[in-house]
Amino acid sequence: MSASQDPLLQPLQIKHLRLRNRIMSTSHHCGLEETNGMPGEAYQRYHEEKARGGLALTMFGGSAFVAADSIWPVTQVNMSSDAILPYLESISQRVHDAGAAIMIQLTHLGRRAETNTQNWLPAIGPSPLRETLHRAFPREMDRDDINRVVRAFGQAALRARQGGLDGLETMVGGHLIGQFLSPSTNLRRDEFGGSLQNRCRFGLMVHEEIRRQVGDEYIVGMRFPIDEAMDDGMNFDECVEAANIFQDSGLVDFFNANYGRLDTMISMVTDCMPDMASPIAPWLEVAGKFKRAVKLPVFHAARITDLATARYAIREGLLDMVAMTRAHIADPQIVNKIQSGEEARIRPCLGITHCMGEARPTCVHNAASGRETDWPQLIRKSSRSGRKAVVVGGGPAGLEAARILAERGHRVTLFEATDQLGGQLRMASAASWRKDIVGITDWRLQELARLDVNINYNILAEAKDVLALQPDIVVIATGGLPDLDWIPGSEHCSSVWDVLSGSEKPKADIIVYDGTGRHPALTVTEFCTNAGSKVDLVMLDAQPAAELDYGEAVTWRRQLAALKLRPLFEYRLKEVTKQADKLSVCFVSDLTAEQMILQTDQLIVEHGTIPFDDIFHALREQSCNNGITDIPALLNGEPQPDNDQGFSLHRIGDALSSRNVAAAMFDALRLCSVM
Repeated sequence: MSASQDPLLQPLQIKHLRLRNRIMSTSHHCGLEETNGMPGEAYQRYHEEKARGGLALTMFGGSAFVAADSIWPVTQVNMSSDAILPYLESISQRVHDAGAAIMIQLTHLGRRAETNTQNWLPAIGPSPLRETLHRAFPREMDRDDINRVVRAFGQAALRARQGGLDGLETMVGGHLIGQFLSPSTNLRRDEFGGSLQNRCRFGLMVHEEIRRQVGDEYIVGMRFPIDEAMDDGMNFDECVEAANIFQDSGLVDFFNANYGRLDTMISMVTDCMPDMASPIAPWLEVAGKFKRAVKLPVFHAARITDLATARYAIREGLLDMVAMTRAHIADPQIVNKIQSGEEARIRPCLGITHCMGEARPTCVHNAASGRETDWPQLIRKSSRSGRKAVVVGGGPAGLEAARILAERGHRVTLFEATDQLGGQLRMASAASWRKDIVGITDWRLQELARLDVNINYNILAEAKDVLALQPDIVVIATGGLPDLDWIPGSEHCSSVWDVLSGSEKPKADIIVYDGTGRHPALTVTEFCTNAGSKVDLVMLDAQPAAELDYGEAVTWRRQLAALKLRPLFEYRLKEVTKQADKLSVCFVSDLTAEQMILQTDQLIVEHGTIPFDDIFHALREQSCNNGITDIPALLNGEPQPDNDQGFSLHRIGDALSSRNVAAAMFDALRLCSVM
């Protein structure tokens, strides 16, 4: 498809602003703000990389606060003082130089604000109704509060214009403007409550003040709810009616359509930021219906991860701008790859939601995202390209190491002990909602074929196999083996691998012990329950999925509830004994130190892995670095010391220690991208 035919590559004009195509990234909390709320170097490079990748518009903030009583415990962009201006000027210049437009999201959190951190101010809201998720009891706003916040929005908007941004949007749904709009959070009986017109009054005042500060030509939009999806909230028809009130006021230039509610963790994950368990683009048709009901341009983001869906949205007139926010965390080069005819090479967003967790905005699939100041999105050729590299192990760490070394121009051979690549990811896809995880492997297989990497299957590589290739670089990515030997009676235990690989069948009565708080124990619990087994789930932690990011944890809690499973929490596995045809399993409570004895047919234990690194130790003395990875060089993005006398030897991923896919990918990136 030529650029002239591709719906995604058509420009869009909004007032004086010409957006070069129909692809954007929406405002989101990326976690890269400096402690004083300033978008510094890391924050700017993150957005600059998206602009270099070809999109038309990047929005930031997510959510930038306009007043001191709109604070989260995590960092936010601080738009409440002029200290922000040089940062806005810098990020605007960078994004504009790369050919894209840039806007910010302004908000007051209202009742969502935290009261026991930073400024220690009470939350405020239209009515004193507590939000389940953020837990503050807000004080009902009086007219002085309303006037103060309205002025704060106007002053923040002026800073956006002075800082060179192309426009802004106000965050409506779930935040203070939306709290006034929604009958679920606005119980007032004055001129700000009751009728829809009254509930729109605060938002209209905010936008009138914004216009007074920035003028009529500046672009101002709203991140607007199109259906709150709750009984006492705004339904689709009332959202459209409210949108038309704002549209007819002449105060706004676009709507950024948002579906659902934000006041619980479950609704935030399922409605607003749907994960891998959700269908692709679950609210696109509703957004298209909303667009047909208004006259202004409509943007929308919610798990639009593939170009077929994005093209459909624009071609069929469902949207004016399609937001591929998390897709750009996975691959900021989306538009460039479309334009260069390399669309098939786009690294797909899989909805893993690691980018929504503590390490945000890092991506399991793309370790460079959020780390642009130190690590490249585009791997460059090495000045020493053509060296021989051997990678042992075809799990995620090995695949990424092989890909990066080949991109660097080295001649790469990969050994895999089985007939398939992917390692533990193959078992991870056994979970009902995690099938797409195989995309991590599939994309890399495609890239390794393009890069002409030599893959050897069904070879449990030994030192002689590696040495026969006379390598310059050897990377051991052999992963680990289930850690069971610490258990008295371990010979009676099964591992998660045993069951998910099919080497053992689930028995009628099963105990699953989760000693990590990761995916494997929950995956095998679901697998065995669906196979007809009665499963008791016993956990070391105080809640399911304790080590996972909140999106994954919410989904697992929902899955366990659907299976009608009630885990036992905060127990340690002490001992397993065989008694006739049953296993007797002894646990000890962390809370009371009391023992609990359970009988079962089968005990499946998840306790991470121990490194499977025999080949590393066999090669170590023959390597030029004795297998030592220089930690300061690794952390600083510098090449490992290399004396050109023989091969350098390194370990990555679970061959080092039991961690997660994100850690394995980052190991590969920072080691191999400078080799």
